[in-house]
Amino acid sequence: MPEAAKDRPVEVWWQDEARVGQQGTMTYVWAERGSRPRVPRDLRYEWTYLFGAVCPERGVGAALVLPRVNIDAMNLHLSEISQHVADGHHAVVVLDGAGWHQPGDKLKVPDNISLLHLPPYCPELNPVENIWQFLRQNYLSHRVFESYQSIVDACCDAWVALTNAPERIRSIATRPWAKVNV
Repeated sequence: MPEAAKDRPVEVWWQDEARVGQQGTMTYVWAERGSRPRVPRDLRYEWTYLFGAVCPERGVGAALVLPRVNIDAMNLHLSEISQHVADGHHAVVVLDGAGWHQPGDKLKVPDNISLLHLPPYCPELNPVENIWQFLRQNYLSHRVFESYQSIVDACCDAWVALTNAPERIRSIATRPWAKVNV
């Protein structure tokens, strides 16, 4: 634990990025047995990235919708997460091993955050993957986005709907094996 975290309560945050775009996501829909329901499918190639992080214990999240994934975007997201950490607390942000998540001279980690990388090829350990599944199934699938701005708006609306339901965040993202015992 870094010096800045000593004698401070710890929060566990889970972080990941999702690409959302005009190609869309197909999900299951209710339909009469034997029927083939029609759903819209766009063939254009425009998308954006939803950077999201949740703290299941508090039922809160922090997100940004950005045009690309890179270290600069990750720095913006870490700053956003930092602003949502409870006063006087320290956040351990659990994330995958993407190149823009690697510590170094370009990644700027705020003082109230420490990074904890998941093992390689283990997305099932990150509950934000389940958050993406929920958002796609309930807000972002079976749609044709008219423009880049409509993709951004849909991502923002989906994230606001999620964060307005703290119990849903807790339900989807809580992992009993990830409790902090400090």
